[in-house]
Amino acid sequence: MAKNYWLMKSEPQEVSVDDALAAPNSTVAWTGVRNYQARNFMRDQMRVGDGVLFYHSSCAEPGIVGIARVASTPYPDPTQFDSKSPYHDAASSNDEPRWQLVDVQVIKKTRNLTLPELRATPGLEDLVVLKKGNRLSITPVEPRHWRQIMELVD
Repeated sequence: MAKNYWLMKSEPQEVSVDDALAAPNSTVAWTGVRNYQARNFMRDQMRVGDGVLFYHSSCAEPGIVGIARVASTPYPDPTQFDSKSPYHDAASSNDEPRWQLVDVQVIKKTRNLTLPELRATPGLEDLVVLKKGNRLSITPVEPRHWRQIMELVD
């Protein structure tokens, strides 16, 4: 079975690549995803060992800042049940959780491969994160894009 690759966005003030590296085993739970398509990627398509481009968004210089891997099978996001969490979902129940997450393990921090640099790189024009109107926090990455990005960050 072929390995999948993903770009996963995190706001650095919530969880930065440095926060993830400082966590036990450099692993964080990818909480707070509240988009059904992104949830479905985690729930239905992600497998342990899949490659992840750790992307900082909603910051001064958005871009790819680390290489990671999917480190768990999907499980219910506990923030949906926490009434104090900004990600609380009153319609979700323990019996039928609406939101899932996976654990993500950072393998290495990279230089910031910025959005303008990604846009200017021939061969990456159809990378999903670069498509007009794309707002998804998790997007699939084609193997050819993954290989090209690995060359750019090394």
